[in-house]
Amino acid sequence: MKYPYLLFDLDGTLIDPGEGITNSVTHALRQMGIEPPPREALYPFIGPPLIESFEEFYGLSGDQTVRAIAFYREYFREKGIFENEIYSGIPDLLAELRTRGYTLLVATSKPEQFAERILHHFGLEGYFSYIFGSTMEETRTKKSEVVAWALEQARIPPREALMIGDRRHDVVGARACGVDCMGVLYGYGSRIELEQAGAAFLAETVADVARILE
Repeated sequence: MKYPYLLFDLDGTLIDPGEGITNSVTHALRQMGIEPPPREALYPFIGPPLIESFEEFYGLSGDQTVRAIAFYREYFREKGIFENEIYSGIPDLLAELRTRGYTLLVATSKPEQFAERILHHFGLEGYFSYIFGSTMEETRTKKSEVVAWALEQARIPPREALMIGDRRHDVVGARACGVDCMGVLYGYGSRIELEQAGAAFLAETVADVARILE
């Protein structure tokens, strides 16, 4: 077994958070006096840290970004957090990987307490030995920081871990820590995005993840 430890991204990899995240961003933009675009135009918010997205896509300053994130969480904490769907086949995949002897972890840029609530709500938390994420104070938001934290806390040699995610941030963050990454194409990242970022493997479907690991 080349990679006994599998680090899963959450949004766009285990669950489809499209509705909850875009509704939360829409709420934040309106509170900031910005007319939100159609839902599909907000999909780039799925995956990267919020602080980067608000600054990059709307040119908000530091203080404005802090306010926007507070408005985002105002909606997300009560409603958006559960406006998700598990990707078809994920529970079976996780069960199979556990049976094969893999140790499963979550490594997400989402705050840990939100990730834990989501995984518990959808009955997925039992598959994972560890859940790692960012903090509510907007620290440890970059994927490289989350992966480094996961490796340190779980005492995992980088060469024994594989990151599994759907965006370039997952690939780049993992590689910065000496960890290979499998990009999944059923999420929100494109083939070109993941290939250019340097993904070691690409999975078209949830079932492909297990096949590639074989």
